[in-house]
Amino acid sequence: MTGTMPFAAAAMLLLSLGAATPAAEPSLPPSIAAAFAHAQIPESAVAIVVQPVGTASRRARDGTRSAVRPATSVAGDLELEANADRPMNPASTMKLVTTYSALEQLGPAFTWKTVFASAAPLDAGVLDGDLYLRGAGDPKLVFEGFWLMLRQLRARGLRTIRGDLVVDRGLFEQVPFDPGAFDGEPFRPYNVNPDALLVNFKSVTIRFLPDEQRREVRVTMEPALAGFELGPVAWGDGPCGDWRARAAPDFSRGDRLVFGGVYPGECREQTWNVAVMDHRQYVGALFRSLWGELGGALQGAVRDGAMPADARVLVEHESGSLAEAVRDINKYSNNVMARELFLSTAAEVSRQQGTAERARQVVEAFYAAKAIALPELVIENGSGLSRRERISASSMARVLQAAWASPVMPEFVSSLPLVGFDGTMRRRLNTRSVAGQAHIKTGSLADARAIAGYVLAASGRYYVVVSIINHANATRGQAGQDALLQWIYEHG
Repeated sequence: MTGTMPFAAAAMLLLSLGAATPAAEPSLPPSIAAAFAHAQIPESAVAIVVQPVGTASRRARDGTRSAVRPATSVAGDLELEANADRPMNPASTMKLVTTYSALEQLGPAFTWKTVFASAAPLDAGVLDGDLYLRGAGDPKLVFEGFWLMLRQLRARGLRTIRGDLVVDRGLFEQVPFDPGAFDGEPFRPYNVNPDALLVNFKSVTIRFLPDEQRREVRVTMEPALAGFELGPVAWGDGPCGDWRARAAPDFSRGDRLVFGGVYPGECREQTWNVAVMDHRQYVGALFRSLWGELGGALQGAVRDGAMPADARVLVEHESGSLAEAVRDINKYSNNVMARELFLSTAAEVSRQQGTAERARQVVEAFYAAKAIALPELVIENGSGLSRRERISASSMARVLQAAWASPVMPEFVSSLPLVGFDGTMRRRLNTRSVAGQAHIKTGSLADARAIAGYVLAASGRYYVVVSIINHANATRGQAGQDALLQWIYEHG
């Protein structure tokens, strides 16, 4: 079969092959099978579970095992399974395992508290000693929240810090991290490593402002970072194309970004979000910039260290709720927030430093205590941005069934993208009848594509759905998974 074979022909070929081989496993429903055949994705590379909410699968009830179970109706309810027990890379749907565990163990109202504190005397606007900034693992301490903390310091009368700014990042284990190891994109914000003091995702927004009359390009950065140099870029002619590559950015120096190429004027205004510096450097540079704008002065250095027990809290910033963070994580598939939550859950539950190993143990212990069997689970960082993470479709379905029966069900389900309306599902199926009728988490890597969540069928019955593709052509699998959602809506 070639990529040029017409869609209908591919479907007929698949169905005719099935008919000519009586001993073959039952196939997927025709519309779904045809979509995967058209994408040149074999059914052996696709795992699917569809089951009514609130019930175990028919296979679990009758104890049978099969690679593919055909669509069936049990007491009027639709069921479908294909390769359900096979360990698969679930991409970002692994976030469901992490976020449900966190919601149950920490509670939807849980918050993170980041503090400024000092043991030194404050007199006439002068702090005669060090100022401590202790991170709590807040996954969404953005620029505005950090600025507000500094504004509150100034409101207390603090102007000059004679000592150092000491950054306490000890809540999470600090390990060597290569941000480019996963996909060779070390400056993409999604590759930022988790940190107990993650501020603004350690990122800046570079804005390119071309002036056609002067044939010049002005480059700005937000937020401004003290000591960080931003070089100019030359005007360029020709089509916009890959303007980032044409600008030839040079990130080789941690405190400087220069451009060796040109910016095509035809591109007009563009923005580019990039992660720069390491965590301590970023926090220090942002602090100096904002503190100076507010009329303050820092006479000492910026260094890592532990906040002493006798330090008095000067300013405390309380984050939004865990339920709000989970919504951002699942609707927009935020990897660094998921990794922050993974380590935060470990630190909070174990009352010890958050480490990847401790986080794995905490998540596994949670599911074991609830008798939710996940025998093949491999969880590396809890975000799905991993080549190692594994789970089967049937195990993911058990997670979804447990979440539905949980007191945190409203927060969990509403955190998933609403098909055709928001998050990573905003542009999918928005003209089909299933739009607005399903909450679906998506996942995508170079060789993996997944969906997992809930569908409200036209009959009024809710269904759990999981579909995971692991194949070189996985990126072509969206049509097949969309067909699966539409099929559930129509036939459930």
